[in-house]
Amino acid sequence: MKLEVDTHCHTVASGHAYSTVVENARAAHAKGLKMIAITDHGPSMPGGPHAYHFGNLKVLPRQIDGVLILRGIEANILDCDGTLDLPEKYLESLDIVLAGFHTHCYPGGTVEENTRAAINAMKNPYVDVLVHPGNPEFPIDIDKVVEAAVELGVHIEINNSSLTVSRRGSEKNCLLIAKKAAKLGAKIAVGSDAHICFDVGSFEKALKLIEEVGIPEENILNTSAEKVLSYLKSKGKEIPAACQGPEAKK
Repeated sequence: MKLEVDTHCHTVASGHAYSTVVENARAAHAKGLKMIAITDHGPSMPGGPHAYHFGNLKVLPRQIDGVLILRGIEANILDCDGTLDLPEKYLESLDIVLAGFHTHCYPGGTVEENTRAAINAMKNPYVDVLVHPGNPEFPIDIDKVVEAAVELGVHIEINNSSLTVSRRGSEKNCLLIAKKAAKLGAKIAVGSDAHICFDVGSFEKALKLIEEVGIPEENILNTSAEKVLSYLKSKGKEIPAACQGPEAKK
């Protein structure tokens, strides 16, 4: 299976990542990707950008080195109500919104509390993807969360970084989540969660897991840029002239 889009990429703006938007785009181009989402952490992340950063993402060109650029965020879930760390006036201006639990942003809780927080976050109309839900630091009721994702039309992420360099111990939970997603026909987004440009488009472990559990290609968001654009349009997030807009100068 080949993916054309990386829905989860960080830049230096996240405070603990090491590449720029341009470096990420050029790395994506070199790997044959057609689109990447710039999804820096929300303001509650230590070292993360101010809310103004997300308001100013409109300055990003729609294409860099022939790669379509989505303006997004990896928002932090703050509490059991599923509150995100970016006001609605900014969320509504973004192309894609990821949401997830992070150390120093969410206090953690019981399985029931974490499950409630995840489901409430997915109820936010601007949320498109629940990221790295297999993190063992924040255990959830997998059945309830995947069932809610199906009901709410939110993508469950299979995060390649969780299977390689971050969130140690995620493998078992990720496998269980993937199996449940396959059973229920949940929609999936595959993210590299790249914190340096060399990892943009790195999906190997995630794709292996997807193949192992038998998630069909039609349920995976990033198999084509057109599929991503169509999904965003269905959410009222049509990307103006995304495919024919002017390319940024190198």
